[in-house]
Amino acid sequence: MDNNANIYNGDIMIHHTTLSAAIITFNEERNIEECLNSVTDFVDEIIVLDSFSTDQTESICRKNPKVKFSQHPFDGHIQQKNRALELCSSEWIISIDADERVSPELRQSILQFLSGNPKPKIAGVKFPRLTYHMHTYIRHGGWYPNRRYRLIRKGRAYWGGENPHDRIILKGKGKTIPGDLIHYTARDLSDQVNTINHFSSIAALVRYNKGKKYRLWRLLLKPVSKFIETYLYRRGFLDGTQGFIIAVSSSYASFIKEAKQYEMDVLGSDKPSNLSALYKKER
Repeated sequence: MDNNANIYNGDIMIHHTTLSAAIITFNEERNIEECLNSVTDFVDEIIVLDSFSTDQTESICRKNPKVKFSQHPFDGHIQQKNRALELCSSEWIISIDADERVSPELRQSILQFLSGNPKPKIAGVKFPRLTYHMHTYIRHGGWYPNRRYRLIRKGRAYWGGENPHDRIILKGKGKTIPGDLIHYTARDLSDQVNTINHFSSIAALVRYNKGKKYRLWRLLLKPVSKFIETYLYRRGFLDGTQGFIIAVSSSYASFIKEAKQYEMDVLGSDKPSNLSALYKKER
């Protein structure tokens, strides 16, 4: 379907605002089918950009008639997500991860927004992201509403920030709509620890390559301040035992990132050993 498609209904010409979904994948056979199902019935196309998965991700995607599946070597979350945006042909794009689902309420909000002929100055739309973790929805500790821009006008926004903590940057005005994007962040605590280990390695290496120096005060104070922020200031205690575990995990993630930077910057170690050859130490 072409951008800005016009549909004729008798003598009346109705404007149809087209919508693409953009998803990047790597070995997402556990998640991708439900992710696709959450958008299939209201988007015009689904762009899946895969990093050469070795599981059933590709075969699952190709069963969906709206999926346009392609592959590119992974060289960073930001880079890969921007490539996926470029492959989209619609006027508007919803960019989501394989472990996210568009809730029925969010689906309705998106359709209502697009049917209202959005003003040209609007470049993107943000909405809450609700995370399911440790058998419950987490609503405090800074995890919710955690509104993020995910619905964007093609050519008017891009992924930026710092790997792996990417964010959409608008070239225009933004708008907020209701409805949750559901995020299934980890299978269990072991999976979360693996994620912390992986993401902290990427973050530490990115900082190192940007010339940011290790500082002892950050190693000492950042983990403490992160726990206080998550558990007390952002009321993580209201999520019960899960909230306490999340606060400690967040503190640990902050600590290990600083410690890995110390390892590279002061001790002269190579990049963290859990990173692939795609990641390189550049100074």
